[in-house]
Amino acid sequence: MIETLSRPAGPDPFPDGRPVAALVVGVNGSGKTTSIAKLAAAGDREGRTVLLGAADTFRAGAIEQLRTWGDRLNLPVVYQKAGSDPGAVAFDTMGAARARGADLVMIDTAGRLHTRHNLMEELKKVRTIVERQAAGYEQRVLLVIDGVSGQNAVAQARAFTEAVRCDGVMITKLDGSARGGMALAIAGDLGLPIWFIGTGESVNDFSEFDPEGFTDALLPGVRTA
Repeated sequence: MIETLSRPAGPDPFPDGRPVAALVVGVNGSGKTTSIAKLAAAGDREGRTVLLGAADTFRAGAIEQLRTWGDRLNLPVVYQKAGSDPGAVAFDTMGAARARGADLVMIDTAGRLHTRHNLMEELKKVRTIVERQAAGYEQRVLLVIDGVSGQNAVAQARAFTEAVRCDGVMITKLDGSARGGMALAIAGDLGLPIWFIGTGESVNDFSEFDPEGFTDALLPGVRTA
């Protein structure tokens, strides 16, 4: 299990000394926006110039949630009114990033059911806009998966990767009974590296993924038996 979880070769999620533009994707309720806040806060503590983009324009609540996090963390958020074109928000975010010299840009996207073809097609358009506007930035697509979603998570990971070429995964909500065993299938079958895990609602409740520690939590006592 440790070997399987360690095997996927992927890019460094946030390489030191290089600007990063990250598109964050996943289904509704997976913890996407909170995960953005956690990673943005960590980047800010490391001295990065952080900018957030609220491209989940389908729900006014999503825009407000990201703006609230921006206020709490004292980080700027690029947004438009609910119902606006998410591609336009992504475009404006990257323009603001260049103007401000931001070196960590994180763009929220609308939570999509992976079975909704038209919504996935729209997400592809947002990805294309970011690609075109992010010259000079390391580009990343982070997939956020709910740790309690079970085998459905594998279908989500496959669909999002086919649509927008995900680079890595953050598994959330591992603070309760969920153990995130789907990580084995995501890493082993799809070759997607697990980058981070979320363990609570606080901005500091996350960590980098540790294959050995994760396996010990799934099978406590096995390696020491």
